[in-house]
Amino acid sequence: MTKSQSNTAANLPKGIHRSWHLPDPTLGALWNSIILDEARKTQLLSQAVVNFTVRPKVDRSVLPLHGVILLVGPPGTGKTSLARGLANRVAESFKGSTIRLLEVEPHSLSSSAMGKTQRAVSDLFAQSIAESASAGPTIVLLDEVETLAVDRSKLSLEANPIDIHRATDAVLVQLDLLAEQHPNLLFVATSNFPEAVDTAFMSRCDLIMEVPLPGRDACKLILQDCLTGLGKTFPAIAKLASSSRFDQCASECVGLDGRAIRKMVANALAATPKTAMNPNEVTIGDLIAAAKYAKENRVRGGNSK
Repeated sequence: MTKSQSNTAANLPKGIHRSWHLPDPTLGALWNSIILDEARKTQLLSQAVVNFTVRPKVDRSVLPLHGVILLVGPPGTGKTSLARGLANRVAESFKGSTIRLLEVEPHSLSSSAMGKTQRAVSDLFAQSIAESASAGPTIVLLDEVETLAVDRSKLSLEANPIDIHRATDAVLVQLDLLAEQHPNLLFVATSNFPEAVDTAFMSRCDLIMEVPLPGRDACKLILQDCLTGLGKTFPAIAKLASSSRFDQCASECVGLDGRAIRKMVANALAATPKTAMNPNEVTIGDLIAAAKYAKENRVRGGNSK
């Protein structure tokens, strides 16, 4: 464990998966690693900074800011990494200051016992998060927020919906209280299924930003970054980025998320026992074949649901 990172679950309150003191070099590279339109990144960072510069100084009757940013998009597009990188960039923007980042593990708050989920959510927000915000500027990462703020209008009569309903109520109540009491607190939430997030939570978001699947140019940058990184260990792989068929390979990646593109490269390394034993033997043809295979099977998986 580094000096700036507190990462021991046993030392953290229930519901807090990890705690960081930012800026932290471990998170420093994440912001640049996510390939996203620069205008969106600028907007995202600026909105987060406004939370700490404007919100504490302006009455909420003028600007009803809750200090909540929601990142939505398909799995594998880098929302969680982007959120962590954003937190670190915010900390870097305020030189000489330290910001605490808390990562919430929403699944640890769930319970089959009546009322326990609601109490766990209330304790997390009213005690753990509030105490951190009282001590100084705090950013809270709420990953998979649909598990905490489920759309109450779509609840079935199964799986103890009353408790789930109350847990969502608790989240909303606590967000309102924290917004009033702690203007130095920012929530960055992520969701793979925004249609499952309660509309009342969505209305409290100061910014909702889509993190889409990468387009052709973004696929090209992700693939290039992956091959260059591998080239540090296997020099011949880096040369594939200058192949005459590299653009074709990037085009074949369209429709895959960033994580899938990098996994596709790993699949190409396993194209044959020969390439598996010596990755320097992998060819651009192996990459193209792996990209086609990954996309075909991703489509089949989607159609089978």
